[in-house]
Amino acid sequence: MRAEAEGEGELGMLMVGNVSVNRVLASCLDFTDIRTIEQMVFQSPGGFEATQKGYFYQRAREQDKRLARRVINGERFHLATRPLWFSRPESGCPDQWYGQWNSGRFKSHCFFSPSESDCPQI
Repeated sequence: MRAEAEGEGELGMLMVGNVSVNRVLASCLDFTDIRTIEQMVFQSPGGFEATQKGYFYQRAREQDKRLARRVINGERFHLATRPLWFSRPESGCPDQWYGQWNSGRFKSHCFFSPSESDCPQI
């Protein structure tokens, strides 16, 4: 969460955490075989871009662990309650990204949600 969204503050990191948990819970679209956080982070293609940078491999701080526990324990944050994707575009958020609808923007990140009929598990 930190490596993907530290510049977005705690709320931004929590939202990225929601997307992460959603991917593990979903058994739909690109995530039918993803059942653990580790599988989700390292999914290829489609995992976290941050895994390709050394910053990702720094030891987690206590505050990072605290935020991760919050989302793993079920806390949900507006804009990221159903999304399975997020991006950080250079300009505005597109209406759709890979066929999924924009559910909103928080600072630099845009969030994209599948339809409920495509992914009812989330």
